[in-house]
Amino acid sequence: MADPPTGPPEDINKISFWMPGNYIRTVQRTSESYQACKDIIACMKDRAHVERQYARQLTEWSNKWKSITETRPLYGSLLQAWQCFFSSTERLSALHTSISQSLVSEDAECIRSWQKETFPRKMFCGFRESHDLGTAFSRAQKPWEKRLKKLEKARVAYHKSCQREQSAQEKETQAKNNANLSESKLSKIQQAREKATQERSKARDRYEKVLEDVTGFAPRYMEEMESVFDQSQAEERKRISFLKQAFLSIHKHLDITNNESIKAVYSELHHMLMSISEPDDLRWWKNNHGPGMPTDWPKLEEWNPPIKKQKPGKKPKTHRGTEEKAVMIGGVRVRALYNYTGEESDELSFKAGEEFLKVEEEDDQGWCWGVKEGGVEGFYPTNYVLPVK
Repeated sequence: MADPPTGPPEDINKISFWMPGNYIRTVQRTSESYQACKDIIACMKDRAHVERQYARQLTEWSNKWKSITETRPLYGSLLQAWQCFFSSTERLSALHTSISQSLVSEDAECIRSWQKETFPRKMFCGFRESHDLGTAFSRAQKPWEKRLKKLEKARVAYHKSCQREQSAQEKETQAKNNANLSESKLSKIQQAREKATQERSKARDRYEKVLEDVTGFAPRYMEEMESVFDQSQAEERKRISFLKQAFLSIHKHLDITNNESIKAVYSELHHMLMSISEPDDLRWWKNNHGPGMPTDWPKLEEWNPPIKKQKPGKKPKTHRGTEEKAVMIGGVRVRALYNYTGEESDELSFKAGEEFLKVEEEDDQGWCWGVKEGGVEGFYPTNYVLPVK
């Protein structure tokens, strides 16, 4: 229970709910609640704009530095960890964009719809609830207000009669102390004082009677006023309950500390940072830019005679069956002087010292047809072999 307000009694009576017309503060609470809903909607739209701007700034930052990192000398797991900041930032940007959309499309829209349903208007009278409450309070307070006016009138009359009596008493005292005053004048003054006393007594009786009527009517007045006030409280309780749930919904959207997506983003980022490996990165550099790189060390290179290649405008080497060739019966055994790897599918490949049969004579481009053991046959350069003696 609230402590009673401190200050002069007249100040308490001036602002007290029970005094005439002071119920208007409770009646105005309806329109103030309506305005509060509009303010909350505007507030959440501003916060949504902040979230949207933040998401845009995150994306801009990520795009800017993502392109910069591609030109920087970091490598290996350290580079991957740095780049992970940008991928996580893109996910955060998407999340804050989602928060912005939720604040507008869910929370603000929910409050707007509820506001429209909860505050019906009465033509030319503002909100229906305010009109009904004002009418009910006025009806309950009207008899009380009449009694208060009557009581005030009786109080003023009684206080004036007290002043008149006091004035008469002062005159009587002065008259008694005046030796030169005649008995008749003193008698008149005394009679006036007695009359003032009687009038003061009658005014007090009337004042007490009116006060008794007001005091007797007070319980009924309080009951009727509290009944109307309870109706207002019931409507306000509904509003408080709804706005509490609306605020909880807003909190749910804004509270990213319990968001599973946020936890996943930072968990993965932390995992990537912990995956930075000095040995792996140093090994990568060694193998790609250091002594671990493969190389062809200097060694003896045998001389191979040049192969007669087809000149521009010359006929290609003749394939078997296209022209008549001098075929050797049984063939001539030859031994390879050098290694040779066939460049086309119809050419033989062999190593130095390998022997096979020459079965056709050399053509005009320096190619012969030979057969290796196992039946593999094909062209080979004539100057790569010598007959076996």
